[in-house]
Amino acid sequence: MTDALKRLSDEGVAIWLDDLSRKRITSGNLAELIDQQHVVGVTTNPSIFQKAISSGDGYQQQVADLAARKVTVEEAIRMITTADVRDAADILRPVFDSTGGQDGRVSIEVDPRLAHHTTATIAEAKQLAWLVDRPNTLIKIPATKAGLPAITEVIGLGISVNVTLIFSLERYREVMDAYLAGLEKAKAAGLDLSLIRSVASFFVSRVDTEIDKRLEKLGTDEAKALKGKAALANARLAYQAYEEVFSSARWAALDKAGAHKQRPLWASTGVKDPAFKDTLYVDELVAPGTVNTMPEATLEATAARGEITGDTIRGGYDTARADLGALAKLGISYDDVVQLLEDEGVEKFEASWIDLLKSTEAELKRLAPSEG
Repeated sequence: MTDALKRLSDEGVAIWLDDLSRKRITSGNLAELIDQQHVVGVTTNPSIFQKAISSGDGYQQQVADLAARKVTVEEAIRMITTADVRDAADILRPVFDSTGGQDGRVSIEVDPRLAHHTTATIAEAKQLAWLVDRPNTLIKIPATKAGLPAITEVIGLGISVNVTLIFSLERYREVMDAYLAGLEKAKAAGLDLSLIRSVASFFVSRVDTEIDKRLEKLGTDEAKALKGKAALANARLAYQAYEEVFSSARWAALDKAGAHKQRPLWASTGVKDPAFKDTLYVDELVAPGTVNTMPEATLEATAARGEITGDTIRGGYDTARADLGALAKLGISYDDVVQLLEDEGVEKFEASWIDLLKSTEAELKRLAPSEG
């Protein structure tokens, strides 16, 4: 069952699980996925935590204790989520040690309501790193305009970062620039660059969802022929940009000082369109030095039906550019799509966070001890 996953790993793609819950930790399921399914990392986001904590499975005693202490709902959520991330990081610690810190990582995101506030994002990232207190944590910062200087500052402090919600090639280049600037700050401060890691989460399926909707509306044969091509083209050109930036003279100086490349991470790799193969965004995004973070359904589908045939990114750059060019000729604005997706991404995570605040507040009230 895991041959495809092993082949994927052997091709240089790190398999991370895009999910976390206390039940997954305490049941031994996460340890099992690491042991049997080649999982070497975990990503979380506000939607994942909202789903996990709202289910209530395994959280009741901690919530009751927090209610007894009369903590704020924001503090309660931070105590709950950082506890899960800390425990997952401990489970993944052997992977972290055996890979020299490259994998065995668990990501936790800053409060999504801070996405457009640089100073608050920096403060939140520092607080999260302190709260989790594990070397194999990645703090997730969204790639908004306000997020870019926060990335530089946080990396400059020696905190490892997962940059999330990247949709456009232009923004991705800005993210890599922010990472290099952060490493330069860390170097100037005398920090050990070898201890700093980063991934850049480039979102995949949502690009097809939005563009294919527009292609369907056009309804021509030419438009329909482009369905399912935009997301892969976008990701492949992102990898080309990664190769270019991390072969530059600027990078060479940091590499010499012990720095690590910021790996591209393929996020949102669950297929939304039932007309597509459910392993599309795994099979077609294979290249060395990448990460693919998968929901469990995609992980299982890849184990069962994945077709890993070697590098499926390099060599496809001309076709990728042609596909995006064909979309432009049909009047589909790339810039409009990627900005819409970034805005929607922030809004969705913020909505999930607000739902989580409301449901946790209700549980704190329900489990609060009677006075006396």
